[in-house]
Amino acid sequence: MEKKFQTGKVITISFGHLLHDTYTAFLAPMLPLLISKLGLSLSMAGLLDVIRKVPSLFNPFIGLLADKICVKYLVIFTPAISAISMSLLGLSPSYLILFVLLFVTGISSILFHIPSPVMIKHFSGDKTGRGMGYFMFGGEMARTLGPLFITAGLSLWELEGSYRVMPVGLLASIILYFKLKDVTSVHQHKNEKQNSAGQTIKKLVPFFVFITGFQLFRAGMKSALTLYLPTYLTTKNHSLWIAGISLSVLQFAGAVGTFATGYISDRITHRKTLFIIAFASPFIMGLFLKTNGILMMPVLVLMGFLLFASGPVILALVQETDTGRPVFVNSIYMTVNFSISSLMVLVVGILGDNIGLELTYKISAVLAFISVPFIFILPTR
Repeated sequence: MEKKFQTGKVITISFGHLLHDTYTAFLAPMLPLLISKLGLSLSMAGLLDVIRKVPSLFNPFIGLLADKICVKYLVIFTPAISAISMSLLGLSPSYLILFVLLFVTGISSILFHIPSPVMIKHFSGDKTGRGMGYFMFGGEMARTLGPLFITAGLSLWELEGSYRVMPVGLLASIILYFKLKDVTSVHQHKNEKQNSAGQTIKKLVPFFVFITGFQLFRAGMKSALTLYLPTYLTTKNHSLWIAGISLSVLQFAGAVGTFATGYISDRITHRKTLFIIAFASPFIMGLFLKTNGILMMPVLVLMGFLLFASGPVILALVQETDTGRPVFVNSIYMTVNFSISSLMVLVVGILGDNIGLELTYKISAVLAFISVPFIFILPTR
């Protein structure tokens, strides 16, 4: 593998990440119109997001399959597939069609996200953290741009005209094809020893204990500050406009954090970077709970920076595992991450209903400290 950081290739795949995830961010802005058109209840609407995420449960099987094929074609074509399925939501005549389109999007999403970090690792040389920073920056920016993009489309063409935003995703796949078509297989080199799936899992048990513990105790805080932030702020007598702006500020700061942390972790080691993030985050969360008015925004910027900053560092660690099965290992990580985030979204919601969001926020901040000891499971390097 080349040790040189191939900026062009890394930016190309990160651009693909940006365009792909821009389309997968369409559902939330479209929900009010879909609810009105099809007469959906809130529980039916919530189930739509669940069905989009269900294919993530099959990540390990997709990872095993992807280890045997040239993964670049998955990265090339999935932005077009997601663009088609998500752009057609507005034309759906029934709830069943929505289910089918979102399930297809979920499959396309895992087919993109499982191999793409492996390609980033290949093109990053010995600067894996920097490469993952570029990659995660693309994904986080998509969460900000996606709702704006589809909202603009809906304003121009209404719900049934949502298909008109499809060409951008198709163009993205065309660009990726011409940029990556000459890339040789990157999932495994022929001279590498490849463990069986069982051997791989056994070898990495301590590593995934770290991943599970670290992510689990931070997930409550992350769920509270992303999905439930607008609700929390409105209960504190802030306007819906301020609540929406606050979420955008948090997400944009997170995008900057993922980009910057990739560079930082390559300089001071991944372990030290994670320690700083894990130790500082709960304090900033506590500061956020005590601030109000104009002071809230700078605290949210710092909170967003730290909240998402661990993403590229952990992805870099996943790709640096020495197993000969990088795609399979990444798929295991994605399954763990999906399961934890889904569980904690539910837990935070239940706690918020029973004890209030403010106390739930305080509990999530305290629990986040427990993530710190799991960092010491990692080897020094």
